[in-house]
Amino acid sequence: MILLTGFEPFGGQPINPSWAAALSARDLLRAEGQVVEAVELPCIFGVAGNVLRNALDELEPELVVCVGQAGGRGRVSLERVAINCDDAPIPDNAGNQPVDRPVVPGGPAAYFTSLPVKAALLAVEEAGIPAEVSQTAGTYVCNHTFYALMHELASRSAVRGGFVHVPFAPDQVERGSGAPSLTVHLMAEAIAAVVRTSLSHFSGAARPFDLSLPADVALAAGSLH
Repeated sequence: MILLTGFEPFGGQPINPSWAAALSARDLLRAEGQVVEAVELPCIFGVAGNVLRNALDELEPELVVCVGQAGGRGRVSLERVAINCDDAPIPDNAGNQPVDRPVVPGGPAAYFTSLPVKAALLAVEEAGIPAEVSQTAGTYVCNHTFYALMHELASRSAVRGGFVHVPFAPDQVERGSGAPSLTVHLMAEAIAAVVRTSLSHFSGAARPFDLSLPADVALAAGSLH
């Protein structure tokens, strides 16, 4: 079982392409014979994590890929790390605007993704889709959800998961603004590539994930700033 998530619209936007892309990726993967479910998360601190946790309990997935919108970025961003910090520059959809609060009080400062982001980067780029390994998922609801996911998966050793940010969809960008965007179709293809790569790296016949397989490939994909 594979779980994909996306978010409802926020920040005054009429759509959130992360949800449309998650749905489209679900359909692509189902057509290939995979068992996949998609869940829309509210853009609300705390509530998003609770909805995700309930989905984990109900569906018992072996792989989880959460997707969020990062307007202004021009590439599909494979997030490497979630930090234990909520610091909202704008209110969420319930009007909450936490500042310098932990996602999980007493939790670790950060969690690394358990997805093979370097191998996934290669797969997405080979599909002709601009991509990057990102060193920050921000401090808004996306990072909050990413951290909540990895905190939950810390006690579910057979489950892998991580977070992917997608750019604006073309419909969200004013003509002539120069703001980067990507079609939902290409976003979905990228998410599907991340899923396929993760399964090929971790799936084994005896158990959901064969930990004897290499976790990732050695590839320079860091940043100078």
